Amino acid sequence: MNGHEQFADDLALYAMNALQGDERLALEKHLSECAACRRELEQLRGDTALLAFTTAGPRPPQRSKQRLMDAIAKEPRGNQAKEEAHVSPWWSAMRWVLAAALILMGALLSRQNNQLNEEILALQKQSIEQQADLVRAKEIVATLTAPDAQVVAVVKANTPPQPQGKAIYVRDRSSLIFIANNMPVPPPQKAYELWVIPKTGAPIPAGVFKPDTHGSATVINPPLPAGTEAKAFAITMEPEEGSATPTMPILMMGAGE
Repeated sequence: MNGHEQFADDLALYAMNALQGDERLALEKHLSECAACRRELEQLRGDTALLAFTTAGPRPPQRSKQRLMDAIAKEPRGNQAKEEAHVSPWWSAMRWVLAAALILMGALLSRQNNQLNEEILALQKQSIEQQADLVRAKEIVATLTAPDAQVVAVVKANTPPQPQGKAIYVRDRSSLIFIANNMPVPPPQKAYELWVIPKTGAPIPAGVFKPDTHGSATVINPPLPAGTEAKAFAITMEPEEGSATPTMPILMMGAGE
């Protein structure tokens, strides 16, 4: 066995950083003196890197795998029976490395897939919220600009600055927008409640509101029965959670045309 052949297996293991102990020291000493083995080591390192990525990228050249197999074949065998009963340490190490590479790539792909799924869900949620905002804005504009909108001023007389409100109601869509100005601050645990007074039947609650620091407030599209024909709109003072029937007295009222 010449010097190159006795280091055939060791070169492959060394290329994968799997050679330890005296064998590693002996090989490193040989490499310092043998340029041919140094070239072979660099080729084996390149081939090992290529083979490690065969599960996730382009296939490496066939000659890369062949050089690795040739390096293994250079180690002489005693006889055929011993060869069948004994697995080369290099091939065992190679199988472990390939298995580890597969596990690593699987974990990375799984993590990337989870991240992509989370990003897709976030984008879908954002898109749904934007669509809901757009629908709401279109409904507001449609109510404000509807040619058949019923506009009613709701005021309290002889009190400067005069509290006032405007109800914009579209019966066919049961759409209502109420805008109030100069509203006094309600007492603690109290709030204003807007009522739709239909031509027939009991008053219908149309939303609880509190004015801001400037006395302004809005009620936009409260849930109302379909097709309600409004005779008037009124405001009362109620508990913060609202009431099912108006609490007297009525503070403000406006009648429709």
